[in-house]
Amino acid sequence: MTLKEYYVKYLSLHQDPVCRRLHVVGNLLTLLYVCYCVSSGAFFALIFAPFIVYPFAWIGHVYYEKNKPAAWSNPVMAKLCDWIMIKDILTGKIKW
Repeated sequence: MTLKEYYVKYLSLHQDPVCRRLHVVGNLLTLLYVCYCVSSGAFFALIFAPFIVYPFAWIGHVYYEKNKPAAWSNPVMAKLCDWIMIKDILTGKIKW
Protein backbone atom coordinates (compact mmCIF):
# COMPACT_ATOMS: atom_id res chain seq x y z
CA MET A 1 0.00 0.00 0.00
CA THR A 2 1.38 3.41 -0.91
CA LEU A 3 1.54 6.27 1.58
CA LYS A 4 -1.19 8.09 -0.36
CA GLU A 5 -3.49 5.04 -0.17
CA TYR A 6 -2.70 4.53 3.51
CA TYR A 7 -3.44 8.19 4.23
CA VAL A 8 -6.97 7.78 2.88
CA LYS A 9 -7.45 4.81 5.23
CA TYR A 10 -5.81 6.77 8.07
CA LEU A 11 -8.21 9.69 7.61
CA SER A 12 -11.17 7.32 7.77
CA LEU A 13 -10.02 6.44 11.31
CA HIS A 14 -9.74 10.13 12.27
CA GLN A 15 -13.12 11.65 11.42
CA ASP A 16 -13.94 13.13 14.82
CA PRO A 17 -12.53 16.66 15.26
CA VAL A 18 -11.74 16.05 18.95
CA CYS A 19 -9.65 13.01 18.04
CA ARG A 20 -7.76 15.07 15.44
CA ARG A 21 -7.19 17.87 17.97
CA LEU A 22 -5.82 15.38 20.49
CA HIS A 23 -3.41 14.06 17.85
CA VAL A 24 -2.21 17.58 17.06
CA VAL A 25 -1.69 18.46 20.72
CA GLY A 26 0.06 15.17 21.49
CA ASN A 27 2.38 15.40 18.50
CA LEU A 28 3.26 19.05 19.11
CA LEU A 29 3.98 18.38 22.79
CA THR A 30 6.16 15.45 21.75
CA LEU A 31 8.03 17.67 19.29
CA LEU A 32 8.63 20.25 22.03
CA TYR A 33 9.84 17.50 24.36
CA VAL A 34 12.26 16.16 21.74
CA CYS A 35 13.59 19.68 21.06
CA TYR A 36 14.08 20.23 24.78
CA CYS A 37 15.91 16.90 25.20
CA VAL A 38 18.21 17.63 22.28
CA SER A 39 18.92 21.24 23.28
CA SER A 40 19.64 20.30 26.89
CA GLY A 41 21.75 17.29 25.96
CA ALA A 42 19.39 14.86 27.71
CA PHE A 43 19.46 12.37 24.87
CA PHE A 44 18.70 9.45 27.19
CA ALA A 45 15.31 11.02 27.90
CA LEU A 46 14.29 10.64 24.26
CA ILE A 47 13.19 7.09 24.99
CA PHE A 48 10.17 8.58 26.79
CA ALA A 49 8.96 10.58 23.77
CA PRO A 50 6.36 7.98 22.62
CA PHE A 51 4.76 8.08 26.04
CA ILE A 52 3.75 11.69 25.43
CA VAL A 53 1.86 11.35 22.15
CA TYR A 54 0.20 7.97 22.54
CA PRO A 55 -2.05 8.75 25.52
CA PHE A 56 -3.53 11.68 23.57
CA ALA A 57 -4.08 9.53 20.48
CA TRP A 58 -5.51 6.58 22.38
CA ILE A 59 -7.97 8.77 24.29
CA GLY A 60 -9.12 10.17 20.96
CA HIS A 61 -9.64 6.72 19.51
CA VAL A 62 -11.21 5.05 22.55
CA TYR A 63 -13.60 7.83 23.59
CA TYR A 64 -14.33 9.71 20.37
CA GLU A 65 -13.66 7.51 17.35
CA LYS A 66 -14.44 4.18 19.05
CA ASN A 67 -11.83 2.40 16.92
CA LYS A 68 -8.27 1.09 17.13
CA PRO A 69 -5.37 3.48 16.51
CA ALA A 70 -3.68 3.01 13.13
CA ALA A 71 -0.33 2.77 14.94
CA TRP A 72 -1.28 -0.67 16.23
CA SER A 73 -1.21 -2.15 12.74
CA ASN A 74 1.44 -0.01 11.02
CA PRO A 75 3.28 2.40 13.36
CA VAL A 76 5.66 3.90 10.78
CA MET A 77 2.99 4.72 8.20
CA ALA A 78 0.68 5.96 10.96
CA LYS A 79 3.35 8.36 12.26
CA LEU A 80 3.98 9.69 8.76
CA CYS A 81 0.25 10.17 8.33
CA ASP A 82 0.04 11.93 11.70
CA TRP A 83 2.36 14.63 10.41
CA ILE A 84 0.62 14.84 7.02
CA MET A 85 -2.72 15.26 8.81
CA ILE A 86 -1.26 17.97 11.05
CA LYS A 87 0.08 19.77 7.97
CA ASP A 88 -3.35 19.47 6.31
CA ILE A 89 -5.05 20.81 9.45
CA LEU A 90 -2.65 23.75 9.80
CA THR A 91 -3.00 24.63 6.11
CA GLY A 92 -6.82 24.44 6.26
CA LYS A 93 -7.25 21.34 4.07
CA ILE A 94 -8.86 19.49 6.97
CA LYS A 95 -11.26 21.15 9.40
CA TRP A 96 -10.43 20.80 13.04
